[in-house]
Amino acid sequence: MLVSDKKKLRSASVLVAKGFCMGTADVIPSVSGGTIAFILGIYSDLINAIKSFDKLWLNSLVKMEIGNITGRPHLWFLIPLFTGIFSALLFFIRVIPLPQLLVDYPEQIYAFFFGLIAGSILTLTYDVMIFSRQAVVPLAIGITFGTVVFNLAPIQTPETAWFIFISGCISICAIILPGISGSFILLMLNKYAYVLNAIGYFRLEVLIPFGLGAVTGLVVFSRILSYILTKHYQATVLAIIGILISSLWVIWPFQQHKYEIIRHKSHLIGSSPFIPDELTGTVLLSLLLIIVGFTIVYGINRFAITKNKSSD
Repeated sequence: MLVSDKKKLRSASVLVAKGFCMGTADVIPSVSGGTIAFILGIYSDLINAIKSFDKLWLNSLVKMEIGNITGRPHLWFLIPLFTGIFSALLFFIRVIPLPQLLVDYPEQIYAFFFGLIAGSILTLTYDVMIFSRQAVVPLAIGITFGTVVFNLAPIQTPETAWFIFISGCISICAIILPGISGSFILLMLNKYAYVLNAIGYFRLEVLIPFGLGAVTGLVVFSRILSYILTKHYQATVLAIIGILISSLWVIWPFQQHKYEIIRHKSHLIGSSPFIPDELTGTVLLSLLLIIVGFTIVYGINRFAITKNKSSD
């Protein structure tokens, strides 16, 4: 095997692994795959790859120009990444039922992700003037928006193709916008168990409209977000930080959870945070996992900064 081929294979393997991490996050309500993309340093690449499906690509698709169809979009990035994401979804639905682990070990799982989110908030503040007067408005908007979204209660919704399409459009935006969880949006729309079961058991009558909605959401929203980040980078990042801060209330590991039995399986429908009044083994382990999650994100960020400085 040539050296270049080995590098491509290694790069693809890394992207599959990162996609697996994103897919793992997307299974859990209140944890954003976009946040994990930020943490793993592939967020900009993800946006650019999605934007590569532009008008020129659509024209090539209509004209059946195979070279442009396969060569123009960043398939070298998207295929291994989405392979990892889909593998994670299957793994945590069919092999290890992660939603069920939230029922069995909620404190430990949420504690680790609380640390990840807290660490990502700190790393994002390096790029903006969070303590300036100009930061107050976008930060407040992000916190308010996140608080409203994360406290919306699930509602009764139809299982028709048009609504599944809309659910796909909205929930897929979590891959692009850090701080918003696709699973949480599906939970809010009362489609969490319905869509996850369809993915795990390949129900095409659900997957086709959901997939079409997801593609539509990615193509449209990626361009809107890219434009906003270009024109209003600091304000957008501050709003994202605000959303992440508001999500900590939901991610906090010590909560009184409420569950509902859906198709003979227990699913989280609501929770209210509290502060433990004694240091039990579970509390100590959860606190340790918070520190571990925070340290991982902070360490990755410091490593990236050091590497960039050394390469300059």
